[in-house]
Amino acid sequence: MNIKNTTAIMLACLFCLPALAQSDTVRDQDASTYNLNKPEREEWLRNTNNGMFIHFSVDAQLGVVISHSLVGASADYANRFFKDLPETFNPSAFNPYEIAVLAKLAGMKYIMFTTKHHSGFCMWDTKTTGFNIMNTPYKKDLLKEFTDATRRAGLQVGFYFSPEDFSFLHRHHLPISRDNVVMNEAVKKEFDEFTRRQCEELMTNYGKIDLLFIDGEPKEVVKETCWKLQPDILITRGALKTPEQMLPGVTINEPWLSCITIGTAWQYQPTNDRYKSGRKLIELLIEARSKGGSLLLNIGPKPNGAIAQEQEDRLREMAAWYFVNKEAVDSVRPWVITNEDSTWFTTSVDRKILYAIITNAANWKEGDRKSFVLHSVKSTEQTRVSVLGQNSLIQEYNPGKDVSCRFTQTDTGLVVSVVKAQRIYDDHKWPNAVVVKLENILPAIAPVQVQTLQARQTAATATLLYGRLFNYAKGQPVKARFYYRVYHGQTEDLYGGAWAISQPAVINADGSFSAVVNRLAKGERYEYKAVIDYSRVTIDGDKKTWRQ
Repeated sequence: MNIKNTTAIMLACLFCLPALAQSDTVRDQDASTYNLNKPEREEWLRNTNNGMFIHFSVDAQLGVVISHSLVGASADYANRFFKDLPETFNPSAFNPYEIAVLAKLAGMKYIMFTTKHHSGFCMWDTKTTGFNIMNTPYKKDLLKEFTDATRRAGLQVGFYFSPEDFSFLHRHHLPISRDNVVMNEAVKKEFDEFTRRQCEELMTNYGKIDLLFIDGEPKEVVKETCWKLQPDILITRGALKTPEQMLPGVTINEPWLSCITIGTAWQYQPTNDRYKSGRKLIELLIEARSKGGSLLLNIGPKPNGAIAQEQEDRLREMAAWYFVNKEAVDSVRPWVITNEDSTWFTTSVDRKILYAIITNAANWKEGDRKSFVLHSVKSTEQTRVSVLGQNSLIQEYNPGKDVSCRFTQTDTGLVVSVVKAQRIYDDHKWPNAVVVKLENILPAIAPVQVQTLQARQTAATATLLYGRLFNYAKGQPVKARFYYRVYHGQTEDLYGGAWAISQPAVINADGSFSAVVNRLAKGERYEYKAVIDYSRVTIDGDKKTWRQ
């Protein structure tokens, strides 16, 4: 087969194969068969690099988890929560326009605001319950202020809405719980009507609402009401995949977003929180875009409505990176593979431009030249290479220095040589990803996929891990193995420790492979993923978990 035909087949495979995704990672209360989202709205989400999530409610005054402290709480705690907290809630420093402008600078295209979380406290002037913002010292419709300011900043308006309502349960003397809440027929009918009326208020009193995030049950009455009143609304959770506090391990070709906190808490938590660095948040955005998704990054305003300084600082660092590199994350699609080690890829919608996003750049000194070998890329006669944000002609204070971009095609890959020549920080130590733009290139490998399959315990301290390989050229050298480690929970997913590596696995004729891992702790929960080395690149499968 000649090179031209081989390339055509690669391109056809690259852009039509379904991506694999295991339920462990895309776990949550999301994708539903009932989906009336319009295709153009879902396509808009695919083109959207990120949005801002805002978790804010009456219990921000305590600096505790939003709403959930009510589950299992004493009667005294619950009574004071519903009665006393509204009496002191006054977010007088809330400036939604300043927040929206900052979000826009950071590349965000929409803001999703908590209209009502599980506690039932409503941030709008509702007629359905007295547990709302109007019965606080603030005495204003905060949601209206948010919607007006967000539109004025040129961003789309998104509502988070929880149909679960602890205040409703409390008023009806039902246990406050997210599980196994039993209502008689009359109360269930009242609850459904209560939820419907709240949705009608949200969908009729605040103009065009662009997005909706439904968190909890019952979702169907919310979806039915909101799509009826706002047919163009894009429902995310409730209709699309929305993994939480984690990113999928593999590319997902249908629209998806991942909601992730700047620290570990959704609502403002003044103590005992761990903020991610600006660099980490930028890398989460890069990884999400490389896998075909969008990042929904959460902030939690302080009780007075102001943004905590730590959160603002990180958003401004993201804004600086986005200002330089916006074209690498706006309206892009996944490449034939997500990454080669610490270099991640996105490609333009027309597939003519590839962005190689080099995340391991903290020790790359300004003015230094570095070379990278890209094994999944090959050049053409029209190939051009540049670095986003810089002209690669001049470096400040180094007149005459060669800071040009070069590339060489070899038998083993495309060698790219560039200089980090733009000054971003005063100390010349900008630690964030550098983006190399490659125009008119072709894929050098086929879109191989790895699937992680369910594990099977074989002994008290041993388990057999399974994986499968798809769409690879048989006869090519392939090595398969598994990575595994102790799983500390969803909130800790982004803080996991080092992976242990299994022995090499034998790949069967059908692409399946397996390996035994030993010396495991009985009763411990582990996470794992299948991994292969193919055509000089490492390709991961999605993550799954098992309990030993």
